[in-house]
Amino acid sequence: MYSKTILIVDDEPRTRQGLKKVLDQWCEGKYQVIMAENGEEAIHIVGRQQIHVLLTDIRMPEMTGLAMLQQIRSQGQTPVVILISAYSEFAYAQEAIRLGVVNYLLKPISKSDLIEAVENALGVEAKQTRATMIEKVVDDKLLQVNEKSQTAGERIREAIHYIDTHLQEELTLKELADYIHLNPSYLSVLFKEQMELTFSEYVTRQRMQRAKELLISTSLPISDIAEQSGYRTAKYFIKIFKELEGITPSTYRKSVR
Repeated sequence: MYSKTILIVDDEPRTRQGLKKVLDQWCEGKYQVIMAENGEEAIHIVGRQQIHVLLTDIRMPEMTGLAMLQQIRSQGQTPVVILISAYSEFAYAQEAIRLGVVNYLLKPISKSDLIEAVENALGVEAKQTRATMIEKVVDDKLLQVNEKSQTAGERIREAIHYIDTHLQEELTLKELADYIHLNPSYLSVLFKEQMELTFSEYVTRQRMQRAKELLISTSLPISDIAEQSGYRTAKYFIKIFKELEGITPSTYRKSVR
């Protein structure tokens, strides 16, 4: 099974076949490289399957490359785009950027320039995918805490910063209170009053958020993720994770991916 799909759109048969040949040799079967001879065919392909990187000529009969990209974007697909052209089309630059174009290649295209552009585009696509996945699993309560912390007192902002930068370590209310020079009982009341979460609830939610981000963006073993999220044992981490999310960390990783 291919990990990514690259679509080449060009009305010149020799050009699109030449680009496909170079990319097929370069990727050695790791990626699927497919072709379309015009914008309409490309839109039809995009409607059937996910395209990760799209290389398209700007000037094509009936539908330009940018018109095609506009329609693809309107359908909800957001491939990373490389424009190719026989002309310097800088007049299109602003619109091209808005449509997700990350590179611009002038014909004739050298093998090294083509491969470098596609490698960069795949890197951009991977970062966008990770960012989108992480955005989907953000804890709404933590977003609210982040908003509240902007107007919280200085001591609470200090407390939040300390917790966020020491999640991997053992955290206690007394240790935190000593750090910001407050009585533990007073800090507990103040924290709940200003953040609308208890100290322990906030620590647990932040640790779970870190764990979820590591689960979807890395291939680290569960034991390593437990440690990096501040849990001494994987067994206890799995227990807490299941209580909050309803499934084990491994099942969560599979379901999100």
